[in-house]
Amino acid sequence: MWHDIEAEVDLLNFGLVANAAANLIRDAGDTPVTIGISGGWGAGKSTLVKLVRAHLEDSAKKDGRHSSYILMEFNAWLYQGYEDARQALLQAVSDRIVEEATKRKSFLDKAKDFAKRVKLLKVGRVVMPVVTHVAVGTVAAGPLGALFGAVSGLVQGFSDEDRRAEGLTAVQEAYAELSPELKDVIGEKKESSLPKEIEGLRKAFAELLEELEVHLVVFVDDLDRCLPNTAIGTLEAMRLLLHVKRTAFLIAADESMIRGAVRAHFKGVDIEEGLVTSYFDKLIQIPLRVPRLGVNEVKAYLALLLTDLASRQGRLTPAVQSLGQDAVLERLKKSWEKGISREFLDEAFKPEKAKIAKELDIADQLAPLLVTSAEIAGNPRLIKRFLNNLMIRQTIAKAMSMPLALEELIKVQLFERCASSAAFEFLTKSVASSPDGKAVFLQVLESAAQTAEKYEPPHASWTGDFYEQWVKLNPRLADQDLRPILHLSRDRSLGLAAYDELSAEAKQLLEATMEATDVSKLLVKKLTSLGEGDVSRILNRAIRKAREDRWEVEDIIRCLNCTDAHPQLGLQLVPALSEIPGNRRDLALLPLLKNRPWARALLQQWEDDPETSAKSRQYLLKQKGR
Repeated sequence: MWHDIEAEVDLLNFGLVANAAANLIRDAGDTPVTIGISGGWGAGKSTLVKLVRAHLEDSAKKDGRHSSYILMEFNAWLYQGYEDARQALLQAVSDRIVEEATKRKSFLDKAKDFAKRVKLLKVGRVVMPVVTHVAVGTVAAGPLGALFGAVSGLVQGFSDEDRRAEGLTAVQEAYAELSPELKDVIGEKKESSLPKEIEGLRKAFAELLEELEVHLVVFVDDLDRCLPNTAIGTLEAMRLLLHVKRTAFLIAADESMIRGAVRAHFKGVDIEEGLVTSYFDKLIQIPLRVPRLGVNEVKAYLALLLTDLASRQGRLTPAVQSLGQDAVLERLKKSWEKGISREFLDEAFKPEKAKIAKELDIADQLAPLLVTSAEIAGNPRLIKRFLNNLMIRQTIAKAMSMPLALEELIKVQLFERCASSAAFEFLTKSVASSPDGKAVFLQVLESAAQTAEKYEPPHASWTGDFYEQWVKLNPRLADQDLRPILHLSRDRSLGLAAYDELSAEAKQLLEATMEATDVSKLLVKKLTSLGEGDVSRILNRAIRKAREDRWEVEDIIRCLNCTDAHPQLGLQLVPALSEIPGNRRDLALLPLLKNRPWARALLQQWEDDPETSAKSRQYLLKQKGR
């Protein structure tokens, strides 16, 4: 098994990009710099962040006893639901500064003063909801008066004596709960207003870094895993410390997720797309994208993962595995000049290549499909998950005494992962209808592939480059009993099982439903005569087809034939329709849903959602007579 966390070793050839980012930080000198590392889910952002830190740590070792860099990581996702993201980041920075000052035995008092300023901001945030209901002046005196002075402008007076007394009691209780830390903070005079306090914090921060002669580098990761409030809160906290001399922030996030968080943050406000983009872009001076993996990188990645597993299983000696890994990684640095061929992999692991021939074959043949398949697209995390799932199934097969070869299992799992539901069901139906569990139609396809004949799809669902390449992939499956493998894939075979459970009449209506292009009274009448269970299974098939086609209107119409026959099935369809992204909520779809009672809540949700197109929202508003 392979852990789904950032890699300690650079198996993805990210080293050059990481070194470039580290050099940008080093070359910036005292000038503040903010670098954004963007990339989709599982693309390797965390690994790249770790490599940048490693480069800076190597430089720090050369600086002598005290490094000129203070390196710290902040993962907002870990604090989500436990602590305010803004305060968590500021507190983490102040703790790290105090730790460094303590270690150096210099400017410790100033470091503690900075920490107190951070705590004072926390005090303001903690008591803000209460303070806004309490009078100032003679009512709040002593320590509380100092507190109110530090957050002036947040408190409004009331003439109602009862409300004033009630509010003061609440503040006193909050104050008591925070003692003695709060008393220590507010017992010292600070700036007279919140803006001045923030400016004082920034000034103290800059002076402290200069006097300590250090540069603070903050690595912010997993921001795109956070809920919108946590993500925006972290970005707002960073604004307090951004553009301060001797600082560098490296932020790893999926830009599309951050933009979604910005939209959610400003929900209900008519905000232009340009403003959504600029919100994040204003924080980032230097944008870097995680490199997308090509065939060479994926081939190397697969080879290194599989040979590492072989080493852990004792089939490959650690020495040969290490030498082979070094050779592959070195070749990757010049993959633009020389690719990763099967012959090269043999040479890299030459002393024991015969022991891992299957692994190297798999890497060589599988890489192009994992890159070109839209379902995986060379994503490192998905590749690891693919291999982990493979190992789990291999273990289950062994425990159940299934006669399976690893290459056969890989080939079928690849098809299961990347093929459409219709194509997979065509395969499973062929196997289920065969007395010996063989997919007979594969005989023609594989023979044609061997003789380089033109590929002819056995079914419309098998049209496309993926299917043609998959047929050519070793081993040949036409003569194999595929029932054991498909048993392991039974989660994807449920559609076939549901199909076989239908009566002959229901199967005919399934075909009629999947061919429908409009809501047909005749079809609805026939579906009404069926039991709700049969129609529910037909609806499931129609929903899967709609997902595959990215919610085309015609596909949704097929579903409506089922819900018109049995309106209670609208409750089954609504969760699926909720998946439709804003830009796919076609104006042509809305008239079809507006008069169906089960769709009212869904349409209200779309009306309130800023992701819905302006034209569609305008239509929905018009239907209410607004």
